[in-house]
Amino acid sequence: MAKTIRLTTAQALVKFLNNQYIEFDGKKNKMFKGIFTIFGHGNVIGLGQALEEDPGELIVHQGRNEQGMAHAAMGFAKQKLRKQIYACTSSVGPGAANMVTAAATATANCIPVLFLPGDVYATRQPDPVLQQIEQPTNLSISTNDAFKAVSKYWDRITRPEQLMTAMINAMRVLTDPADTGAVTIALPQDVEGEAYGYPEYFFAKKVHRIDRRPPTTDMINDAVKLIKAKKKPLLICGGGVKYSEAWDTFRNFAHKYNIPFGETQAGRGLIVWNDKMNLGGIGETGGLAANIIAKKADLVIGVGTRYTDFTTSSKWLFQNPQVKFLNINVSEFHAYKLDGMRVVADAKAALEAIDSALDKAGGYKSAYVNEIREAKEKYDTEVDRVYHVKYTGKDFVPEVNDALDHEKVFEEFHNITNSYMTQTNALGILNEFLDDKYVVIGSSGSLPGDLQRVWRVKEKNSYHVEYGFSCMGYEVNAALGVKMAEPDKEVYAFVGDGSYMMLHSELPTSIQEHKKINIILFDNMAFGCINNLEIGHGMGSFGTEFRFRNEKTNKLDGGLVPVDFAMNAASYGCRTYKVTTAEELRHALADAKKQSVSTLIDVKVLPKTMVHGYGDWWRVGVAAVSKNPRINKVYEETYKKIKQAREY
Repeated sequence: MAKTIRLTTAQALVKFLNNQYIEFDGKKNKMFKGIFTIFGHGNVIGLGQALEEDPGELIVHQGRNEQGMAHAAMGFAKQKLRKQIYACTSSVGPGAANMVTAAATATANCIPVLFLPGDVYATRQPDPVLQQIEQPTNLSISTNDAFKAVSKYWDRITRPEQLMTAMINAMRVLTDPADTGAVTIALPQDVEGEAYGYPEYFFAKKVHRIDRRPPTTDMINDAVKLIKAKKKPLLICGGGVKYSEAWDTFRNFAHKYNIPFGETQAGRGLIVWNDKMNLGGIGETGGLAANIIAKKADLVIGVGTRYTDFTTSSKWLFQNPQVKFLNINVSEFHAYKLDGMRVVADAKAALEAIDSALDKAGGYKSAYVNEIREAKEKYDTEVDRVYHVKYTGKDFVPEVNDALDHEKVFEEFHNITNSYMTQTNALGILNEFLDDKYVVIGSSGSLPGDLQRVWRVKEKNSYHVEYGFSCMGYEVNAALGVKMAEPDKEVYAFVGDGSYMMLHSELPTSIQEHKKINIILFDNMAFGCINNLEIGHGMGSFGTEFRFRNEKTNKLDGGLVPVDFAMNAASYGCRTYKVTTAEELRHALADAKKQSVSTLIDVKVLPKTMVHGYGDWWRVGVAAVSKNPRINKVYEETYKKIKQAREY
């Protein structure tokens, strides 16, 4: 009989987490750095007791909001390239429900996070307990069942011995490069404290090796045949290149075969902006160069991309009637997309194998001559222009939609803030300033689109944008996780006023933890991205500008609502700045860099001055019937575009 150790379920869980390791390319490290907690009656006496008594090497962090702390955990794991992660625990009920959004964000982005929500009593004896939802048709359902739809693995521990198989399966998913994401292990509060004689070998050191999945010979032969048959290929650099740590291999491949590449949000930031093959962001939020080349490409080689609608412009972008798709992806699910030829393998292993096979087949060179250089020159000129767009009260801003009465809104905003600064001018100043050991973070609103279109990445892994779920509230909270992952770098969260108000809970946690983060808050008194979307589709500014209710109309069409965000952050202990001019922004950035505490720069930017699209299209639902002739026109145009798009 194996030797056993009598522990509670919670104590066994903590001991198990302390003995998990990840190995990748011969490098080995502890898998779990720590655990974020907000304790309540559903987990404090169980898991909380275990962590107080013997946390091992796990660092325990106190969150302020369950969603916020889980976003911090996700930011950490993403910045660590999925090679080290955090767990998150909350009480039963609303605490658990708060984490569901973060679990969805992690799963959509294929980022491993372990969720450990407390749960209702397995015995059901004291039911209904505080915070319990009773479903008369099924008493086994609790709030935690909501995690099922957003988790890659879900389990509920109703007996102490179930922990063993549950956690082995949890590790399987958390370390799976093809199918990782949120893992939820629900812990009924009575079971957390129940004891069991666990076999000692359950707590033995376990090394989870993330192997590079090799491609088959047939896959490589098919890929080589397809590449050699095409003249104008285009690479897409997706998140799989990042997590495979294949950036050098990818870059060398592009240069050797004269194949330009566009970047997805997840794959952006691995190769510097001025690399001669780097066309920048691609698709709906892509830049000028990538979208010019994409339309004529006869082969799209997607490396580690999920082919989201933003990457493909709703399957419309690739207009060459002879275009084919070669999909290199460790996930068979993603490799099957767009009916492409599949190389199901690790990105680095696949590119190396294709490279070797191309050499043996007599080599290859694309037929591009001047097209790549010309596209990049147009793109660089456009970025320079956008960075210097200004408004003085007289000059028209080209980025603003013509249908909008922009001057009236500009003057109203200026009268409140005394600012005429445009969003793109602010980004230009930021890009000029940030040049050494930094990470920029974005997630929602207009900023991710602006960043993918015009941000110039100057060093590897300095671009951290969550756009798989585009979750408002990710930015500030993930910044804490990024700082914990890379404490020697200056971390800048680019966030709109709407997203900041949605959730910035871990800003005070950054003060508590002595982890300095910098918040660059773009205040335009609106949900600017969606305001732009509705205007571009024939509507007015309905429900997207932040306006007082008008007592005469009983609608939200009164004056703009001003907020002093600097005052809010100062109350937490941050060093804060109020900015309305370029000079003030430069001064604030320089001074913020000298600080040892978290900072917030409240930048007042004119509404409706985001970057607009470059030869892209995005399918959204448009009303088929309207009294507005502009909407009717957009509807007609939409279905012309749909006819030009791939059907699957």
